[in-house]
Amino acid sequence: MSNSEKKITDVQGRYMQAVASGHHRDDATWESCRIVLTTERLVLVSEEKLTIPLGEIDEVGGRYDVNQRAASVASYIGLSVGDDAVLVSAAEHDEFETDFYHACLNGEVVYADHPAVEGGVVQGTDWTKARIRITDEEIRLALANGEQVVIERDDIGEVEEDERQAAGEERPVIEVEHSQGEISVETHLTGDEYDLSVLRQVLEEGVERNRADLDLGPVEKQVVMALHSGVSPFEIPDFVDSEVAEIEAIYDRLIELDVIEVVRERTEVEMTARGRSVAGDTMGEQ
Repeated sequence: MSNSEKKITDVQGRYMQAVASGHHRDDATWESCRIVLTTERLVLVSEEKLTIPLGEIDEVGGRYDVNQRAASVASYIGLSVGDDAVLVSAAEHDEFETDFYHACLNGEVVYADHPAVEGGVVQGTDWTKARIRITDEEIRLALANGEQVVIERDDIGEVEEDERQAAGEERPVIEVEHSQGEISVETHLTGDEYDLSVLRQVLEEGVERNRADLDLGPVEKQVVMALHSGVSPFEIPDFVDSEVAEIEAIYDRLIELDVIEVVRERTEVEMTARGRSVAGDTMGEQ
């Protein structure tokens, strides 16, 4: 190990060589191993040692369910290296994934368009270079103009991909919907194929944290879309043509489903006898 190379994690896990020389291996099996991750390489130590330099990985992600043994494991990282593909699953897999993303992306430079969309309105901002940092909770982008963009990993609503002109040439673009304060924004990202493949996994993992099979009714869906578009919570009853009590009940359900959260509570009041007396005295003084 060179002086500049640093160990990031050393854990137990297993791996499978799912593709060898371009051929899917129906007979592939999981092998228990020690997983050593450094800033420069991934080393899988079992009876033999398999070393994968991070710089030689072509793509990260995707399922390689070449047989039932592979398909039965819910969480693994698929690594495409030339004509081979290796699957790696750690004992504490979520923590290992973050460490792996950290090793691959921290300090890398991509292009960012932020905010490309704000409150549903296209902003027409320019592409600028951005340096990435991955933590357990956040994806941080340090833009060339000095601005810091923080995408919380549990606050990613949607991730979509497109191919278009970006940063001076035709490129794949990742579109990330998240929040900035109380406003929904989109940050668009592009860069080299490898960095984007890793970044896509980080972002989609964030989407999975928030994805739920919600059985919302028509009015509930209208409320969600109206809030997403920037309509004030107090204007929602008129906006969707419903009674205040019905909307309040919908808010309670959406809060329970973790679709919305309470920012502040409005206190509903009515006059007491003393209050009416004070009001009468005040009016008499005017």
